[in-house]
Amino acid sequence: MNDKVVVVTGANSGLGLETAKHFSGEGHQVILAVRNTEKGRKAKEDILRLYPQANVQVYQLDLSKLQSVREFVKTLSSQVHVIDLLINNAGVMMPPYSKTEDGFELQFASNHLGHFALTGLLLPLLENGEASRIVTLTSIAYRNAVIQFENLHGSKGYKSYLFYGQSKLANLMFAKELDKRLKANHYKTKSLAAHPGISSTNLFTLGRKETPWFVKPLLKVVSQPAEKGALPIIMAATDQSLQGGELIGPDGKGGRKGNPTIEEPKKVTYTDSTMEELWTISEDLTEVKYHFNK
Repeated sequence: MNDKVVVVTGANSGLGLETAKHFSGEGHQVILAVRNTEKGRKAKEDILRLYPQANVQVYQLDLSKLQSVREFVKTLSSQVHVIDLLINNAGVMMPPYSKTEDGFELQFASNHLGHFALTGLLLPLLENGEASRIVTLTSIAYRNAVIQFENLHGSKGYKSYLFYGQSKLANLMFAKELDKRLKANHYKTKSLAAHPGISSTNLFTLGRKETPWFVKPLLKVVSQPAEKGALPIIMAATDQSLQGGELIGPDGKGGRKGNPTIEEPKKVTYTDSTMEELWTISEDLTEVKYHFNK
């Protein structure tokens, strides 16, 4: 890579910021797509302190609102004509139950539907690149999760950890199904997934203003710092041996921490019928069509 355009959602802190720092340091144009632009500007300042010559821009993007996704794409498309890397990183983790203005459960909306819509709308710019990639962040929470098609929006009951797992499984299934469809339609762009293991980021506030006191000692034992958790993202984005469709995560016990490597999910994770149903529902809910033949 040299002189590429990199879009990172949720780039104001944690994994997103560490990823943005890496690509800024490599000399690429980095777009910080953030919900809170004040925090985004602070992140930009942090990057510029490290790399004074960095090309960093802040754009407003609230993935829980489909209108915000469309406005972001419209603004960005008027200023860049190629995107080389899209890092679908932003997310919320186990907040109290709430619905978005579009009527969706918050975690499913922010973590999956927003990124599904964003990727579909940016795909023409990605395909303009020579070897573009889409990296979508999942979590080890995918392992015990199911997609509750009959209760996607929580109207029949809500448990925050179950809905977080659902959204992260949706991220993984989306990344895999997207790569399958890109290949079937002879696109150059590749889609991959990554997870950071257990990384100490602000997601562990669990919907509160600060990380709860009882969580902090546990994080010190089982987690790794955000800069280490970002390595699977960077590997997924840059490793030339990857073909598309892979999941990259830490190589330590349980995939909780360590150095990045290819992780092989259980075969039942990628159920064709479930991934196709999720794709159809996601297109219907977001009203974003990918126009693939299959």
